[in-house]
Formats: sequence, structure tokens, C-alpha cells
Amino acid sequence: MASRGKSETTKLKQNMEEQLDRLMQQLQDLEECREELEEDEYEETKKETLEQLSEFNESLKKIMSGNMTLVDELGGMQLAIQAAISQAFKTPEVIRLFAKKQPGQLRIRLAEASKDVMVGKLPRDVYTQQKVEILMALRKLGEKLTVEDESFLSANASATLSQFEKVSACIGSGDKILAMASSGVEISLTPNEEQFLQNYAGVVHSQMSQLPQHPIDQGKGTALV
Repeated sequence: MASRGKSETTKLKQNMEEQLDRLMQQLQDLEECREELEEDEYEETKKETLEQLSEFNESLKKIMSGNMTLVDELGGMQLAIQAAISQAFKTPEVIRLFAKKQPGQLRIRLAEASKDVMVGKLPRDVYTQQKVEILMALRKLGEKLTVEDESFLSANASATLSQFEKVSACIGSGDKILAMASSGVEISLTPNEEQFLQNYAGVVHSQMSQLPQHPIDQGKGTALV
């Protein structure tokens, strides 16, 4: 039974990754052909893709609800999607690697970007944006940053990205505690954790409202899985 459950989890994770890949490819294709589109056409297409991401995120939340294994497996994907929806992260490939928990590939991407900016293939502002996103993703994945990278992140992180970091930390802790409680696992919480659990929903709602959201209707339907 345990083997079957693991197999089903693996298939589910693969299915979700494929859906996310498709959405990230849509965003990447859109950015690559932006100059060929009218501004209103670009904005409308991006709005539709972000709306699909919001629907996908809602489906992901429902699937993860009460399942600690899925919280561990798909938590990174949920954070990456939230980063994309809030526009804290704007680079599709970085979002994709963050979602798949691939710190090694993120570091390779950073090295490539550093070379590109040195030879003039990548504008300095784009490089800064990508480096900040990569460093934030690495930090969220538990990777140790150098003092230099921490300083760069502190100096260049936007207000949106900084707020995303605070919100995502709250969401990650709350999801895991709630999953353990609803799965019937007997857990021993410290007074601080108990207080956190009581206030969790209110805190998340309050902080999420502070994030600048793309003007889309996030209540439409749910993505198919």
C-alpha cells in the first residue's frame, strides 16, 4: 500500500509539473514575442495566463489540503506559483526551476546570466532582476548564500519581493502545521506554534492583501488535473 501511495504521489507531482511547464512556456513565449504584439494584446494574453496560474494554484491548495506528504512534495511549487501571480518573480525559467526545487540549475542559470551581462548580451537591469529572483529562490530552497549574495539581495530586492518573502514564510509554516493536524498525526506544539496556528488564517489573509495583485478574477473555476 505504501508503495502504491508513493507511486500515486509521484504521478500526481509529474502531472502538476507538466501543467506548470505549459503555463511557464506560455509566459516565456509571450515575453519573447512582446515586441511583435500590440500593448493591449500583450496585456490581455498575460492576464489570461496569470488567471490560469491562479486557477492552478487553487487546485494545488485543494490537493495539498491535509496531506503532509504533498505539502513537502509540492510546497515549493506553490511558493513559485504565488511568486509568479504576485509578480514578485517575472522570469519564467527561474519560476520553473524554483517550482521543481533545482538549486543546481538555478546556480547554472545565474552563472550564465553573469556571463551574458559581461559581454553585453543581457541588459544590466534584466540581470539584476534575474539575479535577485534566483537568490531568493535559492534561499527559499534552503541553500546557503554568500555574504556578498545576501548583500546584493538586500540592496536590490523590490518591495513586492520582500513582501512575498514574509508572506511565503507564513504560508509555508501554516500549511505544514495544518496538514499534520488534519492528517491525524499527534503533534506537540510550543505555545508560540499554538498561537500561530490560531492566528494563521487571519495573518495570511492580511499579508496577502498587501501584495500587489494582477487585476484578474481569481475566483473563476479551477484548473483541471
